[in-house]
Amino acid sequence: MIPSTQYSLSKSQLWSWLEEVIDPEIPVLNVVEMGIVRDVLFEDGEVIVKITPTYSGCPAMNAIELEIQKKLREKGVESFKVLTDFKESWTTDWMTDHAKKKLKEYGIAPPTETDTDDDFLTNLKGSQKIIPCPYCDSVDTKLQSEFGSTACKSLYYCDGCNQPFEHFKCI
Repeated sequence: MIPSTQYSLSKSQLWSWLEEVIDPEIPVLNVVEMGIVRDVLFEDGEVIVKITPTYSGCPAMNAIELEIQKKLREKGVESFKVLTDFKESWTTDWMTDHAKKKLKEYGIAPPTETDTDDDFLTNLKGSQKIIPCPYCDSVDTKLQSEFGSTACKSLYYCDGCNQPFEHFKCI
């Protein structure tokens, strides 16, 4: 076991271990590349892991916290806290580019940057955003439902390849 007061344990090692914790709702992503883990600190002989929910009331946060605790125990960390931090609202901008690529490869249209120019994404028919299909890259897509399998995703249909797909909403 690694005593919490033993600071030979590095932040980079902790971050590496946290990358092993998979998001329970999107099994191709870990909680670090999702931007859920915001900080790792050593404080008064304890490891502190700060996490921010993707949205208030996200049902996966309890599972994520339990998996982080499990991982730290598995790695021999004896003294730690996992703190949910609401100081900043989570944003899809916190997701790594690699995470967005993995989403697309998994069949979920990734979010765009929240501060990008929306002209490309605005449909000529109205204000509906055009979300490119993750399977064929067609922009001939239609919103089917504001909510997909989770509240952070919406459901689309692609007329190019006749596939339904989810879009990870920009927040």
